[in-house]
Amino acid sequence: MTAATIFLVALCLRPAITTVGPLLPQIGASLGLGETAQGVLGALPLLAFALVSPQVHRASGRYGAERAVFGALLVLALGGVVRSYTGDAGLWIGTLVIGCAIAVGNVLVPAIVKRDYSSNVSRATGVYTAFITIGASVASAVAVPIAFAVDWRLALAVWSLLALIVAAVWLPRARPAPDPVEPSPDGVTVNVWRQPRAWLITAFMGLQSTCFYLMITWLPTIEIANGVSERTAGVHLFVFQGLGILGGLAIPALLRDPSRRPLGAAVSSVPVLIAVLGLLGAPSLAVLWAGIGGLGQGAALVTALTLISLGGRTQAETTRLSGMAQSLGYLLAAAGPIAAGVLAELTGDWTASLTLILVLGLLQVAAGYTAARSPAPNRV
Repeated sequence: MTAATIFLVALCLRPAITTVGPLLPQIGASLGLGETAQGVLGALPLLAFALVSPQVHRASGRYGAERAVFGALLVLALGGVVRSYTGDAGLWIGTLVIGCAIAVGNVLVPAIVKRDYSSNVSRATGVYTAFITIGASVASAVAVPIAFAVDWRLALAVWSLLALIVAAVWLPRARPAPDPVEPSPDGVTVNVWRQPRAWLITAFMGLQSTCFYLMITWLPTIEIANGVSERTAGVHLFVFQGLGILGGLAIPALLRDPSRRPLGAAVSSVPVLIAVLGLLGAPSLAVLWAGIGGLGQGAALVTALTLISLGGRTQAETTRLSGMAQSLGYLLAAAGPIAAGVLAELTGDWTASLTLILVLGLLQVAAGYTAARSPAPNRV
């Protein structure tokens, strides 16, 4: 049961981010932010991911993974309050703090899952991703109703309470000493930055993250521009993320067998292509395309995290690979919402932005298939 508390941590890793997309029209109107500035606000946590992720292994080695996660939960709660209630500057500062805190969980949770569930990494990763998606989808669904009932600031800040509750549950695991260092099987310390497979995994992680954050940042705005109400657009985003649970739980069946893993990696990315083509060709069926896209995003995230978990021979190597993949991956992802906002301002509609997602989705299929075909590191 103690090991299962890691899944509660996963609940906290997305709500502070996914509440922003449905509220961007209100935030923009309240603070006078255009599409480009709104895109920067959506991308700021991803920039924090990119900056902090490579350094997480140092904090883990010094304080222990469990204590690092506990500290991140407390900082996450603080960042949510700062973002909502310390003025216009606090909106940006709090968002950056939130990104730094979530980056710690993003890097360490896959390594802890691998350590605690080493006999079935892909299935445990599917469950972990399901908890991420539950938190993300519920937050998206209730953001607009809370904002209409009170205001958008409370709709953003309420998730600080969840982080505090999970921190209290996690506290018994926060050990005062660093985790014992697991020796490398052959006594050789591997530099993951020199491994071709690590770069392929990083590319896949970056592309799937870019597509995901483009969708959760701009899908409600795109639908509102097509005449959908704010409430309905929020529900559609809930569908997008909620069906990600099913995609994430289904894809491990194709990932457990190494011979089928390349097929699974490619298949996980195809629904995103279908969804974008649907939004371009038949926008009136937005809820259908949101559901199909959600299936793909959930499956692609599980695939990315599974490739990371299987990519290191030890927990330390896995943590370094996770830091590399998430640092460069989220740096790429951060450019996505900004680029989409700029394209929308320049062209006056969202066709160019959706075309951007389509191109990235094609690259994602290729990167996933190639990364899964690359030989895994030898284990002793």
